[in-house]
Amino acid sequence: MQQGPDRVPPIRVRAVNCRPAVREGAYVLYWMTAYRRRGHNFALQHAVLRARELGKPLLVLEPLRAAYPWASDRHHAFLLQGMMENLRAFAQGRVRYYPFVERAPEEGKGLLEALAARACCVVTDDSPAFFLPRMLAAAAEKVPVALEAVDSNGLLPTRSAPGAFSTAHAFRRFLQKTLREHLGAFPAADPLAGMEVRLAEVPGDILRRWPLVDARLFSGRPADLALLPIDHGVAPTPLAGGEMPARRAMESFVETRLHRYATERNLPEKDAASGLSPYLHFGHLSSHEVFEAVAEREGWSLEHLPMKATGSRSGWWGMSGSTEAFVDQLVTWRELGFNAAVHMPGWDRYESLPAWSLRTLEKHTPDRRLHLYTLEQFEGARTHDALWNAAQRQLVREGRVHNYLRMLWGKKILEWSPSPEAALENLVHLNDKYALDGRDPNSVSGIFWILGRYDRPWGPERPVFGTVRYMSTENTARKVRVKGYMERYSE
Repeated sequence: MQQGPDRVPPIRVRAVNCRPAVREGAYVLYWMTAYRRRGHNFALQHAVLRARELGKPLLVLEPLRAAYPWASDRHHAFLLQGMMENLRAFAQGRVRYYPFVERAPEEGKGLLEALAARACCVVTDDSPAFFLPRMLAAAAEKVPVALEAVDSNGLLPTRSAPGAFSTAHAFRRFLQKTLREHLGAFPAADPLAGMEVRLAEVPGDILRRWPLVDARLFSGRPADLALLPIDHGVAPTPLAGGEMPARRAMESFVETRLHRYATERNLPEKDAASGLSPYLHFGHLSSHEVFEAVAEREGWSLEHLPMKATGSRSGWWGMSGSTEAFVDQLVTWRELGFNAAVHMPGWDRYESLPAWSLRTLEKHTPDRRLHLYTLEQFEGARTHDALWNAAQRQLVREGRVHNYLRMLWGKKILEWSPSPEAALENLVHLNDKYALDGRDPNSVSGIFWILGRYDRPWGPERPVFGTVRYMSTENTARKVRVKGYMERYSE
């Protein structure tokens, strides 16, 4: 793996508008929206290159909106802690960092255009998640200079695929055929290394209209969050956001749990999961950095890869069993979600489910449900099923559900909702409101898997589910130990 070339692979860079760069501008502007980190960031790396080419300083704008869907103390605290990390990381003096936090809805409206009007060009993150594509499309109409979006989503450039894949196996075969060429160019660990110290100046009229916030807000403390127009009913979790906490979490996983990932990640009493998905989702951690960490632990190099693609979940990487199991989640399953977000029309809508799944769910929509719950009952963990209630309480308290039980949690929402469309609405609401990794393409994949995406028909045909894969609390309790889990997340 070659790390840190100045130039980003061209397949990862796209022009979002048709305007030219303006050499007379005062700076190059990096609009940080998804990859909220300094290190291992192709977008920041590309912005640094543009600044060097144009002989201009670099200005990094990281805004935080107040009116995004499900904006709450939980998500805001995690993001603000990440901004505090960035404030420290960029304080070394090579670039100017401008964090802006809305204290009223739409307070930041016009800030990007005002900064872009004085820029040579604008570089931003090319993320297909959540509202970001719509925001980028709107910016393309307003930014008066060249706007370039850079893909730093995963090991595979999202636009290198020919289209959407219907199964993980098909996507895995494609990865194994094409990934080798992309493993030769990793983002720089520190894109700012060796950069000339030359600070951009934020114009005074802009700072007066969009002033910097009190740095105390970045702590994410409830008293400070209470001043913001967001949902205060979803409390922050103990998990701290930011690049350094993300790196510590990664190192802890690699050293203490990776070796038992394959055998214990689905066991609630062991909980050998990585816990990295919130950091990957909010851009505090790069999948490239995670891959490098596990590859280094394995003593792995490109020479370990076979020339032939097999589509197999194990054996192709030439790593230990547990590491291959983790890498399959990190690369295949995570990036399969990004593939859908980029290449599948309406990927987050019910109608995008496979035809077989839509047919069988429609056929069984009139079936009698033995239990029906409202969204409020789901949200309050007020069902007849103690294990499901425990999973929902973990989600509300910690912003996550144990890996294996998350599948059961979703299947029961399908079973206990009046229709599959209502089930999808319930799943999205509960997941995106409470889960720290909600709203992510990978998270959307998990929700749609509940309804049949990336799966196949399963027999026997059942009420409500039809041939969509079924899961029961009783079978789950027989497969894994849940007593301790249920006690931990009791009333």
